[in-house]
Amino acid sequence: MERGKKPHVLVIPYPTQGHLNPLIQFSKFLSLKGLDVTVAVTTFIFNTFKPSTNVFFDWDTISDGFDEGGFAEANSIDEYLVRIQTIGARTLTDLIHRRQGSSRPIHGVVYDSFMPWALDVVKDFGIMAASFFTQPCSVNLIYYCFHEGLLSLPILDQEDSVAGLPPLRVEEMPSFISAPECYPNYFELVLNQWSNTKEVDWILVNSIYEFEPKEADELSKIGPTLTIGPTIPSFYVDSHVIDDKKYKLDLFKVDPEEASLTRMWLDTKPKGSVIYVSFGSMANLNITQMAELASGLLESNHYFIWVIRESEKAKLPSYLLCARKGANIALELPTRSAFT
Repeated sequence: MERGKKPHVLVIPYPTQGHLNPLIQFSKFLSLKGLDVTVAVTTFIFNTFKPSTNVFFDWDTISDGFDEGGFAEANSIDEYLVRIQTIGARTLTDLIHRRQGSSRPIHGVVYDSFMPWALDVVKDFGIMAASFFTQPCSVNLIYYCFHEGLLSLPILDQEDSVAGLPPLRVEEMPSFISAPECYPNYFELVLNQWSNTKEVDWILVNSIYEFEPKEADELSKIGPTLTIGPTIPSFYVDSHVIDDKKYKLDLFKVDPEEASLTRMWLDTKPKGSVIYVSFGSMANLNITQMAELASGLLESNHYFIWVIRESEKAKLPSYLLCARKGANIALELPTRSAFT
């Protein structure tokens, strides 16, 4: 690297909201520390959601093989995962080739651990690479133990031991482990995060060391590990950047009036009295499961906010929508600012 030039880091998030948010925020942090940063999202996300240019870094694109419709265009989860690996690797290679021949060559890559194929591409260029794990140390440690055969399926109805963690019952395991038959493709995906980490230069975990010291220390035995959380906008942590209140890229929208009503509703409730429920952007509950969850929330006699995607709204039982006018509320998947 030429003297006086900023190190240029390429950041590659997995294309779902819960993975984009942490890496986008981490990219802001790297930029504020003086690094030159480029975030590569999929062509579909870039063209459809038109990320804000009022950020601390540049945008670039790779393809997941579904440039017109993203994940929704795929016929199955398996088809999507195969194409994002094959076409993603090819277009990432093209991106790095193009950047290496420019005035801003790439010196390091941070890639989402859901895309271990990115490491194979990066190493062909002799570039340093860090794998970014969006989930806590404890969850990553459990996945590592299953990947390495230290734990195996089926899990018997007994307590299993993982170094750095207390004994865990079946129901205390991550859902991809306790019920692997529900999402077999994602079960394989979370285990394969560890498929080539022995070749990575750093393991970065979206966690806080003081929250998980034993778990973080165990991960450090696997490879050089840094806990770099919390990866949320600065306004909610240290106010280092006062106007940093949003992640700048939202794949799901909530109506402004809905957000305003939600904030007003929360302001009327006692502290610690509201249950928050969200299954993220990848889970797909069936109608029966939605009804059971709705009944449980209503029968709990607690206030709650249940965050759902627009595509899941039709599965809600009608009695829940009626009850919404009382002590409970349900809404679509919001941006972070809906609760500020």
